[in-house]
Amino acid sequence: MSRLGGRAIAGSPVLVGAITLLVTIVAVFLAYNANSGLPFVPTYDLRVELPNAANLVVGNDVRVAGQRVGVIDDIEPVWDPERGRSTAIVSMKLDTSVEPLPVDSTVVVRSRSALGLKYVEITPGRASAGYPEGSLVPLAQARPEPVEIDEVFNAFTPAVRRGAQRSLDGLGAGFAGRGRSLNLALEALPPLLRDLEPVAANLADSRTGLARFVRALGAFMRELAPVAETQAALFANLDTTFSALASVARPYLQEAITRSVATQDTALAELPRQRPFLRNATALSRELRPGLRALPPTARALADAAEAGTPALRRTPPFNRRLTGLVREVEDFSTDPVARLGAGRLESLAGTLRPPVDFLTPAQTVCNYVTLWLRNVSDLLSEGDGTGTWQRFIIIVTPVGPNSEGIPSTAPADGPTVENHLHANPYPNTAAPGQPRECEAGNEDYVVGQTTIGNIPGNQGTVTQGQPGRGRE
Repeated sequence: MSRLGGRAIAGSPVLVGAITLLVTIVAVFLAYNANSGLPFVPTYDLRVELPNAANLVVGNDVRVAGQRVGVIDDIEPVWDPERGRSTAIVSMKLDTSVEPLPVDSTVVVRSRSALGLKYVEITPGRASAGYPEGSLVPLAQARPEPVEIDEVFNAFTPAVRRGAQRSLDGLGAGFAGRGRSLNLALEALPPLLRDLEPVAANLADSRTGLARFVRALGAFMRELAPVAETQAALFANLDTTFSALASVARPYLQEAITRSVATQDTALAELPRQRPFLRNATALSRELRPGLRALPPTARALADAAEAGTPALRRTPPFNRRLTGLVREVEDFSTDPVARLGAGRLESLAGTLRPPVDFLTPAQTVCNYVTLWLRNVSDLLSEGDGTGTWQRFIIIVTPVGPNSEGIPSTAPADGPTVENHLHANPYPNTAAPGQPRECEAGNEDYVVGQTTIGNIPGNQGTVTQGQPGRGRE
């Protein structure tokens, strides 16, 4: 009978179609309600109050430690008059495995992907008491307040976002097709990190002044900010330069780079020996600065001199050959003990003469007194006859009064008339070492009605006839 019944069912197309339709309807029903939980399966229902729904939708997951333990069944906005704002009541259907949820558990809404999909994450607490079925988890347990991905992006200004976009675009193009190189770089990182550890320890030491360096670097960057466009143009010009160098990169630049290692080794060995020469060259350059500053106005004259001196330089080699004998004689003279003794005495004489020469030199170089004295002597003795020249002079009548300068006296002329006053400066200042920078002789102010002996007050300047100076200082 059963065999006949089985044949009857299999042989009835209507019955087979009805059973298939019923199974399909049940599968569709179960699939449609899967997000709300399977029917006839017991659940642990809770409600939780959140500051806002944060783009949650019905059917989103509820997770504990990354494991799905339920779904969101309903979301309801609620106005809270005490707080003066709206909150969201989220109903959840949870597995009975988490029942009862400890009362000190916290709830937070998190992003599941960058596309906006969210889920509710529950962090179970340690309290012995738990929430009964259908309880409301208070707002105080909803923390921290969620941060949306768009809020993170909105923290950056449009310029920063555009810069980040360009950086990602550039990095993507730069790393494309370089997977093997990245693998080699990652393989080399462990030794680098081992070597970096002591370096980082040294940098972290307060004696390195790293914080001060970073602050100074920030100040330096702030100084560079106004010329950012100029710096950008510099890099654009560098691109042009390197594009031009690309044509000679191989073999010329390649060989230069290859040989630079040996060059640097040689430099490391030889440059320390050149330090005395570099110090002397630095001192020479410092001493040549005044002359170099004077070169621009004399450049044309120097060019003419070089042009005129070229023929003379061509005749220098024969002249040098003729000087060979003289140089040998000078060499013999320099090795003569008597010559050395004479040179030593000349050195002693120069040392003796240096202080008075230093004292007397400004009288000519600053005040032009020697030239003026020779000119005046020449004028004074310029007239004469066949026998010789005679001195020109004129008698000036001295004022009359006590201690007059025209007769023997016991004191300087001191009045009582306005004219009968002695004005004498036997040792005028001539800008010598230890004296004010002034040319006092011939520039003294004549004080009427007052006896003036010695240096007069104030600075008389350095202007003398034929020697322009800065005037009175």
